[in-house]
Amino acid sequence: MRDELAEKLYANYPEIFANRESFWGFECGDGWYDLIDSLCGQITHHLKHNAAVGTEPFVVAQIKEKFGGLRFYGEGGDDRVRHFIWFAEGFSQRVCETCGAPGRTRGTSWIYTSCDQHAKEGDE
Repeated sequence: MRDELAEKLYANYPEIFANRESFWGFECGDGWYDLIDSLCGQITHHLKHNAAVGTEPFVVAQIKEKFGGLRFYGEGGDDRVRHFIWFAEGFSQRVCETCGAPGRTRGTSWIYTSCDQHAKEGDE
Protein backbone atom coordinates (compact mmCIF):
# COMPACT_ATOMS: atom_id res chain seq x y z
CA MET A 1 0.00 0.00 0.00
CA ARG A 2 1.24 3.48 -0.84
CA ASP A 3 2.69 5.50 2.02
CA GLU A 4 0.11 8.30 1.75
CA LEU A 5 -2.75 5.82 2.19
CA ALA A 6 -1.00 4.24 5.17
CA GLU A 7 -0.49 7.69 6.70
CA LYS A 8 -4.22 8.43 6.36
CA LEU A 9 -5.02 5.26 8.30
CA TYR A 10 -2.45 6.11 10.99
CA ALA A 11 -3.93 9.60 11.36
CA ASN A 12 -7.57 8.46 11.40
CA TYR A 13 -7.08 5.55 13.82
CA PRO A 14 -4.22 6.41 16.19
CA GLU A 15 -5.50 4.11 18.94
CA ILE A 16 -5.49 1.06 16.65
CA PHE A 17 -2.01 1.91 15.33
CA ALA A 18 -0.66 2.90 18.76
CA ASN A 19 2.36 0.58 18.49
CA ARG A 20 3.69 1.68 15.11
CA GLU A 21 7.25 0.83 16.10
CA SER A 22 6.28 -2.84 16.32
CA PHE A 23 3.70 -2.74 13.49
CA TRP A 24 4.91 -4.70 10.45
CA GLY A 25 3.25 -2.30 8.04
CA PHE A 26 0.88 -2.78 5.15
CA GLU A 27 1.82 -5.68 2.90
CA CYS A 28 -1.11 -5.44 0.51
CA GLY A 29 -2.28 -3.42 -2.46
CA ASP A 30 -4.05 -0.06 -2.56
CA GLY A 31 -7.29 -1.72 -3.66
CA TRP A 32 -8.01 -2.88 -0.13
CA TYR A 33 -7.62 0.60 1.37
CA ASP A 34 -11.40 1.22 1.62
CA LEU A 35 -11.96 -2.21 3.14
CA ILE A 36 -9.22 -1.65 5.75
CA ASP A 37 -10.47 1.89 6.43
CA SER A 38 -14.00 0.59 7.01
CA LEU A 39 -12.74 -2.20 9.26
CA CYS A 40 -10.67 0.21 11.35
CA GLY A 41 -13.70 2.51 11.63
CA GLN A 42 -15.92 -0.33 12.83
CA ILE A 43 -13.37 -1.45 15.40
CA THR A 44 -12.78 2.09 16.66
CA HIS A 45 -16.51 2.81 16.95
CA HIS A 46 -17.12 -0.45 18.81
CA LEU A 47 -14.23 0.09 21.22
CA LYS A 48 -15.26 3.68 22.03
CA HIS A 49 -18.81 2.65 22.78
CA ASN A 50 -17.88 -0.41 24.82
CA ALA A 51 -14.86 0.75 26.82
CA ALA A 52 -17.06 1.37 29.87
CA VAL A 53 -18.07 -2.30 29.97
CA GLY A 54 -14.47 -3.45 29.92
CA THR A 55 -13.80 -4.13 26.26
CA GLU A 56 -10.04 -4.37 25.92
CA PRO A 57 -8.32 -1.99 23.46
CA PHE A 58 -7.22 -3.45 20.13
CA VAL A 59 -3.84 -2.73 18.54
CA VAL A 60 -2.86 -3.86 15.04
CA ALA A 61 0.30 -5.94 14.64
CA GLN A 62 0.28 -6.75 10.91
CA ILE A 63 -1.88 -6.25 7.82
CA LYS A 64 -1.04 -8.30 4.74
CA GLU A 65 -2.24 -10.44 1.85
CA LYS A 66 -2.02 -14.20 2.19
CA PHE A 67 -3.53 -16.84 -0.12
CA GLY A 68 -5.43 -14.10 -1.97
CA GLY A 69 -7.10 -12.65 1.11
CA LEU A 70 -6.60 -9.94 3.67
CA ARG A 71 -4.98 -10.92 6.95
CA PHE A 72 -5.48 -8.45 9.81
CA TYR A 73 -3.55 -9.42 12.94
CA GLY A 74 -3.65 -7.65 16.28
CA GLU A 75 -3.95 -7.96 20.02
CA GLY A 76 -6.87 -7.22 22.31
CA GLY A 77 -10.46 -6.50 21.47
CA ASP A 78 -13.31 -8.92 21.98
CA ASP A 79 -15.45 -11.37 20.01
CA ARG A 80 -17.15 -8.51 18.14
CA VAL A 81 -13.78 -7.16 16.95
CA ARG A 82 -12.78 -10.65 15.82
CA HIS A 83 -16.10 -10.92 13.95
CA PHE A 84 -15.44 -7.61 12.13
CA ILE A 85 -12.00 -8.90 11.13
CA TRP A 86 -13.33 -12.28 10.03
CA PHE A 87 -15.95 -10.59 7.82
CA ALA A 88 -13.42 -8.18 6.22
CA GLU A 89 -10.95 -11.00 5.56
CA GLY A 90 -13.64 -13.03 3.80
CA PHE A 91 -14.96 -10.04 1.86
CA SER A 92 -11.44 -9.21 0.62
CA GLN A 93 -11.59 -12.27 -1.62
CA ARG A 94 -14.23 -10.45 -3.65
CA VAL A 95 -12.28 -7.17 -4.00
CA CYS A 96 -9.37 -6.56 -6.37
CA GLU A 97 -6.29 -5.93 -4.26
CA THR A 98 -4.91 -3.62 -6.95
CA CYS A 99 -7.84 -1.26 -7.66
CA GLY A 100 -10.74 -2.12 -5.33
CA ALA A 101 -13.14 -3.20 -8.09
CA PRO A 102 -15.14 -6.42 -7.73
CA GLY A 103 -12.77 -9.35 -8.13
CA ARG A 104 -12.22 -13.01 -7.46
CA THR A 105 -9.48 -15.30 -6.24
CA ARG A 106 -7.16 -16.50 -9.01
CA GLY A 107 -3.85 -18.21 -9.59
CA THR A 108 -2.25 -21.56 -8.98
CA SER A 109 1.30 -21.11 -7.73
CA TRP A 110 0.58 -17.63 -6.30
CA ILE A 111 -3.01 -17.08 -5.20
CA TYR A 112 -4.29 -13.53 -5.45
CA THR A 113 -7.56 -11.62 -5.79
CA SER A 114 -8.13 -9.37 -8.78
CA CYS A 115 -10.65 -7.98 -11.21
CA ASP A 116 -10.50 -9.09 -14.84
CA GLN A 117 -8.38 -6.07 -15.78
CA HIS A 118 -5.65 -6.89 -13.25
CA ALA A 119 -5.64 -10.66 -13.74
CA LYS A 120 -2.32 -12.14 -14.80
CA GLU A 121 -2.24 -13.75 -18.21
CA GLY A 122 -3.31 -17.38 -18.03
CA ASP A 123 -5.21 -16.94 -14.73
CA GLU A 124 -8.42 -15.69 -16.31
